[in-house]
Amino acid sequence: MIHVLAIITTKPGMREEILGHFRANVPAVKAEKGCIEYGATVDTEGMGSFQTKLGADTFVVVEKWESTDALKAHSAAPHMAAYAAKTREHIVSRVIHVLSPT
Repeated sequence: MIHVLAIITTKPGMREEILGHFRANVPAVKAEKGCIEYGATVDTEGMGSFQTKLGADTFVVVEKWESTDALKAHSAAPHMAAYAAKTREHIVSRVIHVLSPT
C-alpha cells in the first residue's frame, strides 16, 4: 500500500473554491482502480497549543493506493488533468509526500 499526503496552499481566500473543485472530482478518483482512500482535510479547531496549524489557505489531501502503479495511473488520469487546469492559477504551492508503511 502507498500513502500520499498532498499539502496544498492556495492564494489568500481561495481555499473553499479549490475545495469545491476537489469535491467535484472525488467520485472519479474513488472509482479509479486501486484507490483505497482519497479526501481533503483542514485544521481541527480547538486543539490549542498542541497543534501546529496549517492555516486558512492550506488543506491536506490524504490518499491511500493499492500500489505505485495505481498512484501513477491516478496522476495521469484525464480528470486529474482537468482538475489541475481549473485550479492551477489559484494554487501557491503543492507539496506531495509519497510514503510506504513500515
